[in-house]
Amino acid sequence: QVQFVESGGGLVQPGGSLRLSCTTSGFVFGGAVLKWYRQAPGNEREFVARMDSTGRRTDYADSVKGRFRISRDNIKKMIYLQMNSLKPEDTAVYYCKAGDYATWGQGTQVTVDS
Repeated sequence: QVQFVESGGGLVQPGGSLRLSCTTSGFVFGGAVLKWYRQAPGNEREFVARMDSTGRRTDYADSVKGRFRISRDNIKKMIYLQMNSLKPEDTAVYYCKAGDYATWGQGTQVTVDS
């Protein structure tokens, strides 16, 4: 079945960087649109980043544009999110997704705090 396993989160100081990874299985990775979402305490889950199936087009939430970068490895079936210049408001649980599959992983916690 479709599975997403996120990793790479942690505690980082403002201005720091983290690289999130997502291991996927159960679907045709090469043809999938890939996405990252996040959910902060008390908030709805929100869109963060998207990459199309070719890897040529990416879209980002305005709040992370210029700081975050989504990438993919079609051989390893992995999704990545490079996060730079982190801010306290980036604190959230981060989730990866592919296509329109309803499955969610357990997420990985990112905490930005001095």
